[in-house]
Amino acid sequence: MVSSSPISASVILVLGTLLPHCVVVAEPSASSDFLRKVNIREVEADLQATLATLLDGTSASGTQRLARIEAKTWQSFQALPKNSAGRLAPPAVRHIVHGYFAREHGWLIKGLEPHGMQVNISEVHDVNVLQDKAPLLVEGLLQARHADRGLSFNDIVTMVAVLEQMMFDESVTLLEAAYRLNGLIMADKVNMEMLHTVMQSYLVLFGQGAKANLFDADRHQALRQSRKHEVDEFEHDTVLNYEFARRHHANPFRTSQYSFEDATEIMQDLAQQYGMWQNSECREMKAHLTELDPEGLGLVPLGLFYAQPAGPSYHFSESADYLRSIGALDETSPGNPKVYIANYVNGPSNCIASSSYYSVCCLSECEEIMAELEQHISAPTATPEKLLSVIRQISHTDLQHSLQDKLQAIAARHGGEIPLHGRLFAQWLHFAFPHECPYPSVVQSATALTAHEWHNGQSIASEQERKQHVESSSASATPSAEDFNLEGRWSDHEVLPVHAQPSRAFFQIGTGAVRTLVQCVAVIVALRSALAAWRGIASTGDIKAKKNDDCVGSLYV
Repeated sequence: MVSSSPISASVILVLGTLLPHCVVVAEPSASSDFLRKVNIREVEADLQATLATLLDGTSASGTQRLARIEAKTWQSFQALPKNSAGRLAPPAVRHIVHGYFAREHGWLIKGLEPHGMQVNISEVHDVNVLQDKAPLLVEGLLQARHADRGLSFNDIVTMVAVLEQMMFDESVTLLEAAYRLNGLIMADKVNMEMLHTVMQSYLVLFGQGAKANLFDADRHQALRQSRKHEVDEFEHDTVLNYEFARRHHANPFRTSQYSFEDATEIMQDLAQQYGMWQNSECREMKAHLTELDPEGLGLVPLGLFYAQPAGPSYHFSESADYLRSIGALDETSPGNPKVYIANYVNGPSNCIASSSYYSVCCLSECEEIMAELEQHISAPTATPEKLLSVIRQISHTDLQHSLQDKLQAIAARHGGEIPLHGRLFAQWLHFAFPHECPYPSVVQSATALTAHEWHNGQSIASEQERKQHVESSSASATPSAEDFNLEGRWSDHEVLPVHAQPSRAFFQIGTGAVRTLVQCVAVIVALRSALAAWRGIASTGDIKAKKNDDCVGSLYV
C-alpha cells in the first residue's frame, strides 16, 4: 500500500529529470487569453508542494484520496502482467491509469487515450499531443534506460493522485472566473443564494471547456440563465451534501457565509462527479439506440441510424468515414453497413467539456465489467472454465455454445489460459455483452480516438450521404438473431498491448515501453504548468485562461 513517505524513487527520477528543462510558452488568444510565460522554478515548486500535500499524511483529504485510489486500482494492478520485480511496464501503467479515470470520472486524458488495438503498438505511443507539444521530451525519454525496472503499485497510485489533483487545480481557474463574472472577488464571503449562483456559473464554464469565455459577464449571465435548469439540481445536491458534512461545525444561530476555500471544496466535488452526472444522457442515448436493435446484436443499420424523425432527442450525423475511423462501423455485410452501439456511445464525438488536458466522456460499462473480472481473477490470465464461472456470477447473460467454444479456442492459442487484456478476449466480451463492450477494431490511427480530433475535424455526413444510406437501409432486410453469424464476424487477429514480449532484448523492451511512460509524464509536466500559471496569475489579480503549452525538455540520465 502507499505510505506517507516521500514519493517513490522511480517517479522522482522521471519528474526530476523533466522539470529543470521545461519551458512553457503562452499563446495569445482573444476570448480565452489565458496565459503568460511561467518560470520553471515556479512549476517545480508547485509540483513539490502538491506531492508533499498528498504524501506527507497531514492532509485528511489527501489521505482519503490516496486510500480511494488504492482501492480502485489494486485489483487492476493484481490482474496485469508484471516483471520479475513485481512491477508494471509502462504499457500496463498506461492501461491502469486510463482505466481509473475512465471509470471514476469519465475523463479521457489527452495522451492517455485508448490505443484502438493497433497492430504496431509502438505507433500508439507517438500520440499527437506529445509530438506537437514536446518533441524533444519524447526524444529524450526514448534514450532513457530506466523503464525496464517498471513501476510499483506505490508509484502508480502516486501518479494517479497527482494527475487527479492537477485536474482539480485546473478547475480553480474556472471557479475564479465564476466569481468575477458574478461581480465578486475571491476575498468575498457569499451567502447561500450567491453560492448557488457561483456554482451554476462554474458548471456552465466547465461544460464549455476550452471554448469558455472567462471575461464577458453579460454573455455569461445570459448563458447561465438559459442553462440553469440543466445544472440546478446537480449543483444544489452537491452544496447540500457539503452543508450536511459540516453541520457539526456550523453555528446554527448565524446565517451561513462561504469563503472561496469553501467554494473550492464544493467545486472539487462537482468536478469529480461531473462525469457521473452527465452520464445519464449517455445512458438515455444508448437506450434509444438499443430500441433500434430489437434483436440485441449491438448493431444499428447506418440508414436507420440516420433516419431518426424530427421528434426524438437524438439526431446522429457522423459520417461513415468518421465512424469507420473510430472503429464504430461494421461492414461485414456488403452494401449494408451498421453502427456498433457500444463503440459509438463511447466514441469521442460524445465527449463534452473538453479542456486543455482532458475531455469528459461517456462512462464505459465495459470498463466496469472488466473491473469485476479483474477483481475475481486477480491474475493476467485465466482458464475458460474460471472465466465462465465468474461471468455467470456477475451477469445473467445466457452465452451461446459458439461463444463458449471461442473461449476454448482463445485458450488453446495461448497454451491453455486466456490473456484478460488481449484483443481476442475483448472481442469475445463484445459478443457476450454487445451493448456494453465495444468491438475491438484495429483503427488506422490512435488520434481518431481523441476528442480533439472529433471537435476539429470535418466529420459530419452530408445530407446526400445520409439520404443515400436511409434509402439503402429501407431496401435491406432487418437483421435478426437467427441471422447472427459469429464465424462471419469473428477475427482471429490478436494484440497483447500490456504483455511484454520475453524474446526481446532488454534495450528493445525499455525503448518501446518508455514511449508509453512519456504520455503520463508529459501530461504531468503540462498540467503543472497550468497550475503554476494560475497561481502566478492569482497573485497579481490578472485571471486568464489556458489554451496551450509548449514544453521543451531534454533528459539527462
